Amino acid sequence: MLRSLLVAGVLLAPAFLRADETPTAAFERGLAAAVQSPEVTVIHLWAPWCSNCKSELSNSGWSKFIAANPKVHFIFVTVWNEADGHELLQRNGVGAEANFRLLRHPNGSRQPGEEMTELLGQTVSWIPTTWVFRQGHLYYALNYGELHFPMLQQMIQDSLDAW
Repeated sequence: MLRSLLVAGVLLAPAFLRADETPTAAFERGLAAAVQSPEVTVIHLWAPWCSNCKSELSNSGWSKFIAANPKVHFIFVTVWNEADGHELLQRNGVGAEANFRLLRHPNGSRQPGEEMTELLGQTVSWIPTTWVFRQGHLYYALNYGELHFPMLQQMIQDSLDAW
């Protein structure tokens, strides 16, 4: 089912391109729209070859966390990789949740000078990278690698609180 949806999305993506828009710009426009939600949205940049990303998936880390936060939207963005990595996610119990989406950045290159280095106005230099948004505002940016789920839980709660 997930694979069918992903294939359909890839096939339909060109239909949503504006005449003057690149696939990367269309992707970013769609992602920017997704973080406008009044609910918290967690954007997680990852790649299936990344050892820290695999470590986060192990022991049902992300699977349990996503299940424990059904009102939070989780968007995993596969970066610096030509495939989306859904097989690895599925093996680790991630992908079937109603509050989960898997996207692949259209520029899958890892080559210096060719790779994606910015997304939603944020510099991307390391993965995993995890951002917490609400109503279009970036509340937290974890740009340094493997995260600790209790810390992310606190950031989600803080994003819901009135400031």
